[in-house]
Amino acid sequence: MSMLHWVPNLLTGLRLLLVLPVAALILQQSYGAALLLFAVAGVSDALDGFLARRFACTSRLGALLDPLADKLLLIVSYVCLSLVAILPWWLTLVVLLRDLVIVSGAVAYRLLVEPPEIRPTLLGKLSTLLQVVLIVELLLQESLLPAAAAWERPLILLVLLASLASGAHYVRVWSGKYRSAGTRHD
Repeated sequence: MSMLHWVPNLLTGLRLLLVLPVAALILQQSYGAALLLFAVAGVSDALDGFLARRFACTSRLGALLDPLADKLLLIVSYVCLSLVAILPWWLTLVVLLRDLVIVSGAVAYRLLVEPPEIRPTLLGKLSTLLQVVLIVELLLQESLLPAAAAWERPLILLVLLASLASGAHYVRVWSGKYRSAGTRHD
């Protein structure tokens, strides 16, 4: 196995290591530095995905760590932005509950039926993208571009709607899979 095969996992590891510094910088209200590290994490995510696909450098470890790193960075950023009163707590709770519903559904499916094949839906990807855009907007607004405040309310509304819609969609998808699996086992 060449060194290239380890690069995507190293980039994912970098993203995991950036979670605590991003959190600390947000809590210290060093929003420009937090934005910079958040951007580095975003670039590392895009790069590790590109390398893994382009050079077939996928691994079980990477398949587990990549979404964990992404989710951890988002969740910690949302909680920290709420702690410093930039983001409303109710939105952070909606985002967290959506993720909890999705994970609970996957765990229940695994326990009751079989290990699930987990693929993000288009609505799930949109929800995550909007969550990222909102973090970037808030960090930009607080550091370099106060005029970005004009986008805050519309983005909060979009994140809310996308989170609720994707959470409901995942419930519908997992419920359908469970019903299908139940009829196969009868």
